[in-house]
Amino acid sequence: MSDHAHLIRYLKKQHVLSLSASHGDDLWCANCFYVFDAANMAFWLMTEPDTRHGALIQANPRVAGTVNGQPKSVLLIKGVQYRGVIQLLSGERETMARHAYQKRFPVAKKVTAPLWEIMLDEVKMTDNALGFGKKIVWQRSDM
Repeated sequence: MSDHAHLIRYLKKQHVLSLSASHGDDLWCANCFYVFDAANMAFWLMTEPDTRHGALIQANPRVAGTVNGQPKSVLLIKGVQYRGVIQLLSGERETMARHAYQKRFPVAKKVTAPLWEIMLDEVKMTDNALGFGKKIVWQRSDM
C-alpha cells in the first residue's frame, strides 16, 4: 500500500478532528465530527457560525488541527497534523456533503447547522506502527 493510500485509509476510519482557528490575538480550538472527502483531500464538518471558533473561521479561513486516536502504547501512536482553508459549503457541494455527513452520523439529520469544508493544503501523519517516528507527508501540489 502506498503512503498516500495509508494516510487516506486512516483519515476515513477516524471521525473527530481538532480545529484550531485564530484571528489577530484571538485563538481557539474545537473538536468536530467530520467526514473525509478523499477525492478532494478535504474534511466536511458541521458547526454553527456563532460559536467562538465559527466566528474566528469567518474572520480568518486559515486553520490547522489534528486527527488522532488514544493508544496506550507509544509504539502504536498514529496521528495527523493538518493545515488548510475552511469555507462554508453551498449548492450541490453542500447537498453532497450533507448526505455523506448524515449517512455517517444519522443524528445529524435532526440538526440544521451549516456544513463547512476544510480544503487541506498539507498533512503530516506519524505512524509508529510502521516504524518508530515514521512520517508520511502530503501537500496539495502532490495531487
